[in-house]
Amino acid sequence: MKQPSWAALLNRQAALLRSAAKPLRERRRPPAGDGSWLMGSVMTASGPRSYWLFRPEGVRFGEKLPLMVMLHGCHQDAKSFAASTRMNRLAARERFLVLYPEQPRLANAQGCWNWFDTRSGVALAEAGWIMRAIEQVAVFYAADRERVAVAGLSAGASMAALLATRWPQRFRALAMHSGVPPGVASSSVSAIGAMQGRRLPVVVDEEASAPWPPLIVIHGSRDGVVSARNAGAAVELWSQAAGARAGAPQQLQRGRRYPMTVTHFKRSRQVVATLVEVGELGHAWSGGAAKQRFSDAAGPDASNMVWRFAEKQFSARG
Repeated sequence: MKQPSWAALLNRQAALLRSAAKPLRERRRPPAGDGSWLMGSVMTASGPRSYWLFRPEGVRFGEKLPLMVMLHGCHQDAKSFAASTRMNRLAARERFLVLYPEQPRLANAQGCWNWFDTRSGVALAEAGWIMRAIEQVAVFYAADRERVAVAGLSAGASMAALLATRWPQRFRALAMHSGVPPGVASSSVSAIGAMQGRRLPVVVDEEASAPWPPLIVIHGSRDGVVSARNAGAAVELWSQAAGARAGAPQQLQRGRRYPMTVTHFKRSRQVVATLVEVGELGHAWSGGAAKQRFSDAAGPDASNMVWRFAEKQFSARG
C-alpha cells in the first residue's frame, strides 16, 4: 500500500485548518448592506458587553442620522438577527444607523434578554447597559438623540418595551414583534405564564414624566411560543395609558404574502398604537430572510413596517 507523500499530508492538514477556521470567518463576515459593520462595547459590573453597529456609506462630517435599536430574540445574536431582518439593507437605502446590542451566553444560556427578572434587578441592569450603548453611539457616531427608535423580537421585544417605558423620553417609537408587554412578570416562573398569555400587564413606571412612545405590535396568529393574546394586551395597555380608541380593523394582503389585520388606536388624530396581526405566521420575524432561524419570508415585511412607523414619529416630533 502506497504511503501518502509529505505534500499530500500537508495539503490535507491545510484543508482541515481551513475547515476549522470557517465558522470564525463566517462570524466575522458582515451581514448584507452597503456600509460598515462596527463592533463596540460598554463596561458593566459583570464585565464588558458587546454591540454591533451598522453605519451606511457616505455619512458626511457633522451629519446626524436616526438610530434604530434592534434587540434579538433567544438563540440569536447580533449578526443572525441582522441577517434575518435585513434591516441593514433598509438602513443603507433610507440612511439610518442600526444598533444591535448582544446578550452574552454567560448572562443567559439561550442568549435571551432577561426582561422578566425585575425582582432581582437583572432586567434593569441589562436595560442600563443598552442605554449606555445608545449614548456611546450618539457620541462616537453622531446618532441623532431626537430620532431614536427601539425594536425587538420575542425576548428582545419585551426588553425593548422595558426600555421604552423606563426611559420614554429617550425613544420616539417602539416596535414589539412577538413579545410580551411590560409589567407581567418579575421572575422566570411568572415569565412562562406571561408568554402563554395568562397574565395581565400593569403600569411599569408610574413616575414616568413623559408619555410612552407610540407603539407598533406585530404578532403571528400561529405563534406557539408567545401567545398572540399578548399583542392585544400590549396595545390595550398603551391605549388605556393615553386615552386612545381603536379604529376599524383593516384586512390587507400584499401579493402572495400572509394576510394581516391592521388596527390603529388613536387619541384624536394621533396614533398611539398600531396592532398588526399576521395570519399563518408562527414565532418568526415576518418577511425575514429565507432559511434563517426565527424568520418567515412569506410574511409581510416587518422591517419595512417598523421603519415606516418610526419614520412617521420622527417627522411628527421634528
